[in-house]
Amino acid sequence: MFKLVDLSRELYHRSPGHPFHPPMVMAQWDTHQEMKAGNTIFRTASYFVSFSDHAGTHVDAPKHFSAEPGAKSIDEMPLETFYTDAICLDLSHVELGAAISVNEMEAALFKSGQEIRTGDTVLLYMAYNKRVHFDDPRWQHVFPGLALESVHWLADRGCKVFGVEAVSPAPEGELNFQAHNACAERGITHIEGLDNVESVVGKGRFKFIGFPLKLRGGSGGPMRAVAVLDE
Repeated sequence: MFKLVDLSRELYHRSPGHPFHPPMVMAQWDTHQEMKAGNTIFRTASYFVSFSDHAGTHVDAPKHFSAEPGAKSIDEMPLETFYTDAICLDLSHVELGAAISVNEMEAALFKSGQEIRTGDTVLLYMAYNKRVHFDDPRWQHVFPGLALESVHWLADRGCKVFGVEAVSPAPEGELNFQAHNACAERGITHIEGLDNVESVVGKGRFKFIGFPLKLRGGSGGPMRAVAVLDE
């Protein structure tokens, strides 16, 4: 038996995101107006949706943080990147705005009783969504995240993708730019905007599935992130 755990945020009109990116716009297009063909009546509803390729729960493509000609866009990334074994590290004690050190990462890994294996996705639970609500203006700015050395620490252990709840993988400003540059340097990437991550804390190893939209040339892709837990 297995259990599916949704790790994705809802997308809705003006849902919050990184201030660098355009807003989410959603409006009703069809309103169940009546149509008729022969003797059959049909009513339909649909919505117009406009959003960034970094809206909601999403993954960054290498093209987002690298200007090199060979940097892959989201549609060029292998699907295997998004269907992996995974673990979750509990970093819920870190202070808002803090840069998480290698020592803190090692302590969280030890506490989990797990190891990072080559190709793993590593989810980082910082309890951010519990402490700062999406609608709070601070949500876009006061998040904790990884110190530069901690990004390299993950890459050194074979992690290919790591995931955070916030809009960026490292605290706002220079540290955030450094973390993105390190991902480019090490050939790894990260997921931003996760939710409900507390549901996989202490669950050992599990499958992570998060296929992004196939946006031609996209620098990122919104995804439905899911953990598959054995029960």
